[in-house]
Amino acid sequence: MLSWEYPPRIVGGISRVVYHLSQKLGEAGNEVHVVTCREQNTPAIEKDSNVYVHRVHTYDVKPGNFVDWVLHFNFTIIEHCIKMINETGKFDIIHAHDWIVAFAARVLKNAYFMPLACTIHATEYGRNWGIHNETQKYISNVEWFLTYESWKVIVNSNYMKEEVIRVFNLPWDKIELVPNGIDINKFAGIEKDMNFRRRYAHDSEKIIFYVGRIVNEKGVGVLLDSVPMVLSAYKGAKFIISGKGPQLDYLKTKASAMGVSQNIYFTGYISDEDLLRLYKCVDIAVFPSLYEPFGIVALEGMAAGVPIVVSDVGGLGEIVEHGVNGLKCIAGNANSLACSILEILFNPQKGEVMKNNALKKVRAHFTWDIISRQTQKVYQKILDERKRTNWVIKPIMSELP
Repeated sequence: MLSWEYPPRIVGGISRVVYHLSQKLGEAGNEVHVVTCREQNTPAIEKDSNVYVHRVHTYDVKPGNFVDWVLHFNFTIIEHCIKMINETGKFDIIHAHDWIVAFAARVLKNAYFMPLACTIHATEYGRNWGIHNETQKYISNVEWFLTYESWKVIVNSNYMKEEVIRVFNLPWDKIELVPNGIDINKFAGIEKDMNFRRRYAHDSEKIIFYVGRIVNEKGVGVLLDSVPMVLSAYKGAKFIISGKGPQLDYLKTKASAMGVSQNIYFTGYISDEDLLRLYKCVDIAVFPSLYEPFGIVALEGMAAGVPIVVSDVGGLGEIVEHGVNGLKCIAGNANSLACSILEILFNPQKGEVMKNNALKKVRAHFTWDIISRQTQKVYQKILDERKRTNWVIKPIMSELP
């Protein structure tokens, strides 16, 4: 597996997906090697439970921008993998996660005749509601390039399947749908701690909780706009917003200007330990994304046993059945979001029923045991087709003059 994220390096959701998927594949008896980016104070090579982790250090040449850094990263991946393959032999399959590792994946695929699968977790087109500048165009082209070079393209929702077909003009039979998962045992043994809860809210207050990156696509601004409407009907509401991102300072300033800052607690970065404890203390978890290919954070709320409110966009709309295992609101609509929050605040029994149904759905469809078995089936399909394929790469120069 090639990925620019693997714990302790966590930039977005890819890190957790790669970690849990690779660990479960290793647990099932596969030999799994993850090649990823070096983090400070981490070993270059280690056996992490069921997975061999290789962390490569990019060149000590400062790149001019992120795109240049990505190219440096790909060269270092190739360097490391050549040494690894020379020592251990070829692998059965390469699994690349998103465009950042596309060039290394393609080189290794064609140099060693190893079939390539990729997972497209999101697209540049979707994140930005279109392509608006040359950098976005370049990234989108690299995403297309990765899907073109891959034997199979894995996506995590029907929404994403439709998106990659539309944006990259992919044939439907090249795409495999495998959802993301959740570790349902992560909340085991964690109980509601009132002393811990009092760090964030009074006992009489109901906590509405958001966790995620503080960026436009996550809809945190919409949540902020819903606060006055919620407070006008339910005085004892406290909003906890956890995470960091480029919009954090702007939203703090906006909350103050709106006169609601006393009802909002911006925690900034929150540790995994505190996050698990906080989930057990909140009354509603809210995920108002404007763009969300899947929505693994919604699964976390469901697994934690918290009533959830999500926007009706992307994978979130597929995970949640309105009124059954959560509530859906209109994406980008603060009034709709406020109404859904208030419905749970004024009908706690309905919230109890929905959160119990949500937990049942997670256990039935979204555990990593289930997801890893589905991924292995994709691998096997690729390997079976590979056996029936005469794989020939034309030489760069057929004849010298």
